[in-house]
Amino acid sequence: MRLEVYQQLMQQGAIPLFYHANAAVAVEIVGACARGGARAIEFTNRGPFAHEVFAHIRRAIWRNFPDLLLGIGSVQDAATAALYLQLGADFVVTPLLREDVVRLCHRRKVAVIPGAMTPSEIGLAEEWGCELVKLSPGDVVGPAFLKAHLAPCPWTRALVSGGVSPQEANLRAWFEAGAACVGLGSRLISDDLLQQQQWDALEQRVSAVLALVKRLRSV
Repeated sequence: MRLEVYQQLMQQGAIPLFYHANAAVAVEIVGACARGGARAIEFTNRGPFAHEVFAHIRRAIWRNFPDLLLGIGSVQDAATAALYLQLGADFVVTPLLREDVVRLCHRRKVAVIPGAMTPSEIGLAEEWGCELVKLSPGDVVGPAFLKAHLAPCPWTRALVSGGVSPQEANLRAWFEAGAACVGLGSRLISDDLLQQQQWDALEQRVSAVLALVKRLRSV
């Protein structure tokens, strides 16, 4: 199962990610992303009772989009990961290199993407069996770092997150550098769309970004 999830994430190329405290709004966001073609979405563990919002989204997905993968991000420890696995998380993303989270997820056959920022951290995550490593923050590390890392370590598969933009120039730079996929947060799911509840516009934006990523990767 976890290998299939990794494959889906890399095939999609751009993963919408977000946090919202209102469960009803969160469901609308996920619905818009799904209708726009996303088959994997990350909800971030950023606020009080975030797990309750996640559970609400998870139930809505099972009803309306049964093939959609829902992951949880910003997981800091194994206890938090266990909570979200119990609620049905399809994959787990961490901002840190945490062996306890990796061990827990691997025991449950769940895809886990640990955060890393140096070649040694990336290598350690790979030693632990992680097929995909989160390179973050992307706007600090930069495409040049990823390209340089892949020269001696071409087997690395990186999910780049943090400051990634849906603009063509930014996405092109990351995919030309060798990114396996990217995470897109507030620059894709922007506050103006949420405040005005422009779900059709969000759907169109997600669809356009996924089409752009597909085009850039086919060159």
